[in-house]
Amino acid sequence: MNYKLFLNFFNKPIQRKVPEVFLIFWIIKLLTTAMGESTSDYLVHTLDPVTAVILGGIGFLIAIIMQLIVKHYIAWTYWLAVTMVAIFGTMAADVIHIGLGIPYLVSTIFFSVVLALIFIIWRKTEKTLSIHSIFNRRRELFYWAAVLATFALGTATGDMTATTLGLGYLNSGILFALVIAIPAVAWFVFRINAILAFWFAYIVTRPLGASFADWFGRSRDLGGIGFGTDKTSIVLGILILLFVIYLSVTRIDVEKSTK
Repeated sequence: MNYKLFLNFFNKPIQRKVPEVFLIFWIIKLLTTAMGESTSDYLVHTLDPVTAVILGGIGFLIAIIMQLIVKHYIAWTYWLAVTMVAIFGTMAADVIHIGLGIPYLVSTIFFSVVLALIFIIWRKTEKTLSIHSIFNRRRELFYWAAVLATFALGTATGDMTATTLGLGYLNSGILFALVIAIPAVAWFVFRINAILAFWFAYIVTRPLGASFADWFGRSRDLGGIGFGTDKTSIVLGILILLFVIYLSVTRIDVEKSTK
C-alpha cells in the first residue's frame, strides 16, 4: 500500500507550472544567471563561506518547496525558484573547486556527466524532455534536477574559460554570446529539434550571464571593472523584479501557454 502511495505521488497529474518560452523568458533567465553569480560571490566573501552555503541551501530548499506546493504556474514563485537555484548552483560549483581543490575542467566534466545522466533517465522514464509536457510530479522533479545541474555546469564552464583557459570574463562572455547564437540560428534556419535547441540555449545562458556578471562585479585586479558584486546583485535583482511584476500583471506567459 505504501509503495502504491509512493508511485501515486510521483505519477499524480499536475497543472503545468512552467512559463511560455519567449523573449522575456530568456531575458529573465540571463538576469537570474548573472545575479546568481554576483550574489554567490558577495555572500561567500562577506560571510563565512560555510555559513553562506548553508544559507544558500536553505533558501534553495524553501524556494523549491514553494514551487512544488503551488497548484499552477505563478510567475514570482517560479522565478524565485530559478533565482535560488542560480545562487545555490553557483555555490555548489565553487565549493567543489575552492573547497575541495578540484580543477574547473574536472568539475565541468563531472557536471556534464551528471546532467547527461539526468536527461537520459528523464528521457527513458518519460519518453520526452519537453518542458511543455510537465504534467506530473515526477517530470517536475526531473525538470528542477536538470535546471540545478545546468547552473552548476554553467558556473564551472564559465570559470574554466575565464581562468583556466585565460580568456578573462569579458572575452568569455563574448565567446558564450557567440555560442548561444548556434541553437537560435539552427532553429530558425534549419529547424532543428526544438527540445534540443531549448536545452542547448538554457545551458549556455548560465556561463553567458555569469561571465558578464563577473566582469561587472569583480575588481580590476581580478579582471573585472570593479562595479562591485553587491551593486551588481542589487541592479540585477531590481530588473528581475520589474520583469516578474510585468508578467504577474499581464499574465502573457500564462495566456500563451493555455491557448
